[in-house]
Amino acid sequence: MESPEWERVKLNPPNNLQFSGTANFVGRAHELTILHEKFQRTGAVAISSVAGMGGVGKTELAVQYIKQHEADYAGGICWLSARESDVAASIVQFAQLHMKLEVPQQDFRGKVLSLTEQVEWCWQHWQPPEGIALIILDDVTSVGNYRHLLPKSNRFRILMTTRVRNLDPNIDEISLDMLSPQEALQLLIAIFGNKRVEKAIDVAQQLCEWLGYLPLGLELVGRYVAKKPPNWTLAKMLQQLKQQSLTNTAINQELQRTLSTAQRSVLAAFELSWQELSLPTQLLAALLSLYAPNIIAWEWVESTGELLNWSSTDIETANEQLYTLHLIQSVEDTSGEYKIRLHSLIREFLKLKLAASQQADDLKRGFVEAMVAIAQEIPDYPTKEFIKSVKDAIPHLAEVAQNLSDIVSDENLISVFNGLGRFYEGQGLYVLAQPWLEQFVSVVQSRLGEEHSDVATSFNNLAHLYSDQGRYAEAEPLYIKALKLWQRLLGEEHPDVASGFNNLASIYESQGRYTEAEPLYVKALELRQRLLGEEHSDVAQSFNNLASIYESQGRYTEAEPLYIKALELRQRLLGEEHPLVATSFNNLANLYATQGRYAEAERLYIKALELRQRLLGEEHPFVAQSFNNLALLYSDLGKYTEAEPLYIKALELLQRLLGEEHPLVAKSSNDLALLYSDLGKYTEAESLFTKALELRQRLLGEKHPDVAQSFNNLAYLYNFQGKYTEAESLFTKALELRQRLLGEEHLDVSISFNNLASLYSSQGRYTEAEPLYIKALELLQRLLGEEHPLVAQSFNNLAGLYKSTGRYTEAELLHSKALKICEQQLGVGSSITIAVRKNYAVFLHEYAEFLRNKLSAS
Repeated sequence: MESPEWERVKLNPPNNLQFSGTANFVGRAHELTILHEKFQRTGAVAISSVAGMGGVGKTELAVQYIKQHEADYAGGICWLSARESDVAASIVQFAQLHMKLEVPQQDFRGKVLSLTEQVEWCWQHWQPPEGIALIILDDVTSVGNYRHLLPKSNRFRILMTTRVRNLDPNIDEISLDMLSPQEALQLLIAIFGNKRVEKAIDVAQQLCEWLGYLPLGLELVGRYVAKKPPNWTLAKMLQQLKQQSLTNTAINQELQRTLSTAQRSVLAAFELSWQELSLPTQLLAALLSLYAPNIIAWEWVESTGELLNWSSTDIETANEQLYTLHLIQSVEDTSGEYKIRLHSLIREFLKLKLAASQQADDLKRGFVEAMVAIAQEIPDYPTKEFIKSVKDAIPHLAEVAQNLSDIVSDENLISVFNGLGRFYEGQGLYVLAQPWLEQFVSVVQSRLGEEHSDVATSFNNLAHLYSDQGRYAEAEPLYIKALKLWQRLLGEEHPDVASGFNNLASIYESQGRYTEAEPLYVKALELRQRLLGEEHSDVAQSFNNLASIYESQGRYTEAEPLYIKALELRQRLLGEEHPLVATSFNNLANLYATQGRYAEAERLYIKALELRQRLLGEEHPFVAQSFNNLALLYSDLGKYTEAEPLYIKALELLQRLLGEEHPLVAKSSNDLALLYSDLGKYTEAESLFTKALELRQRLLGEKHPDVAQSFNNLAYLYNFQGKYTEAESLFTKALELRQRLLGEEHLDVSISFNNLASLYSSQGRYTEAEPLYIKALELLQRLLGEEHPLVAQSFNNLAGLYKSTGRYTEAELLHSKALKICEQQLGVGSSITIAVRKNYAVFLHEYAEFLRNKLSAS
């Protein structure tokens, strides 16, 4: 089923091109025509490369091609920097941010998908589903590095820019040489103006020749001369370039051997521009070489400058000088922020300047500190707006983690690696988060040794990721290691120890080990209140988690005030627009739905859903959870036509986000199956119930409340179908497992009593059924009170038994009670109320017939 987001994307093909292109683009018309002709072929994936040395204008040609032919690519345009450390991650991110898609984390067998497999999924589910899509890989050094990532469908066109000639025999190559003498002269005229060039046409031609007809060299020279007074001649420019070239050769003969003749000319032009820069600007330019070869937001440069105690005037002057001399290029951005990029050849030259600078270490430290500050702002639950605002910084933060971690202080290591992990984990991109969190464990152990609190944090955070993936067996030992290490290093009275108790409890709760979880939650709460005071978000978390464990045990009157405390505290501390506030709305709604307070529950479920959609976007596991919970509520109210599409949306969304092998997918499959059972769609229901049971047994083990639920629900279906032997075995299994895991005083145990009684009643085994119906009713009344719809259902079921055994007076009283509760709690128009009323009417008809027959007989 296609989602509404995909329909919207169809109207707006995804496009992440941020380069505006030069205003002085000349020549290359022939190459642009050939490139477009190659991409019009059908029947295979069209791959072309634009090959040429650095500075020849390969990237600019790709930008100009897109500007001219954007309308021809209704399937979208994806620009990827091949110099990035992880092109695969960039493809997955593009799918998420620009197509509103999420890739699955596991396949149907439960195997974690590699990044390569996730990329393949992206190509297969590319949105919009029609239209040719253009993929650009800029600055490729080897096809072998990327061949496994390329799409196989013939709807894709792939354009590579590369400095390598004959990159691959299977790829059409467009060789981009220097400009022709005439084209170079045209570019010079576009830069200098016709009058200035015409005055010295011979010198202008010599200048073009000396610069090797390279566009980059001509642009650099043009910007350099533009700063000079009008009497500055082209002849003087040529003379300076020749002199600078000799100086460069004398200074660095090894470098000169690695560059082509034309590139040596560009280096000479660069050196002349470099000498025009003030010392503060030279320092800032060297700083720019530390950034990854990606978009750079100028505000990051300003932040680094502040850390290095540079004046704002020097920073602004540096921006003007670098832009004027064509050493940086501005980037179009819809956010309105000023962003720049560096030509790759200029970046290489600037790296040489950085290496030669006596202040290189200071620049590195300033750069790292600025990136660390960004990492520290990444929250556990990033909103879609935050993700959009920070995504351009992620490659630069990865640059720090991979190449500058030795500069990062011990106390900031956690910020760098956890920031990257949170960025991906918060979006449900667990496979992308995992390498950073695993790398953090190894880096922090080697840097700080085994006995350090940050090592405990690294265990804890990796365990949290595994828990998100449903990998409980791997998460539990890591949580235990983290807790024990914190206790050894920090003592018992520390907030990190409280977090250790809380997180270990959460794993036990996920596995249905409630008696082990509760004391740990209580310990965590008491410790946090003692250490942090009442007004702290960690205290709110403890209120919420303790309420959850009480709800799981059927202790609703203890759970409600804790959920409310958690909600109110989060609203005070975090404001109304926060994902954790949505979580509190959702959890309180769950409790109200369980208690039959449906109007209150619906209002909160809708608030949670709308808040999550606003903050997290449509494609997020929490949004799927909201769809599923709202569907459950509508099912309880008998609003089946409203429930079904929400169940399906939730299930499909979770399968996309988490893969087939996840506990939440099992829950969603189970809930949809329940709906199909109620609608009489038994074949569809059985398939989903069986799938959910097998999935839960694999993921959670045999001793888990969710497995008991699956036994119960599959038995419920078999009972409907008259498969009594299979049903009895599963109902009994469910009851025994629930009594063992949850104790006798639990809602799920009452449901098992009721369902087993129903089975016996269907078989005419009334003497076995009655005590179980009564047990179920009394337990429900104790747990939920007298006025709950489940109590009404229990009255109704026991009334059916009494009618079958001829005890009409007792049955009539129970039918009447059941109807009254349903009308009061669900409303007279609810389909459940209507069914109960109809059932009562049928009973009254039969009862009247019984009385008539009795009178006739007497």
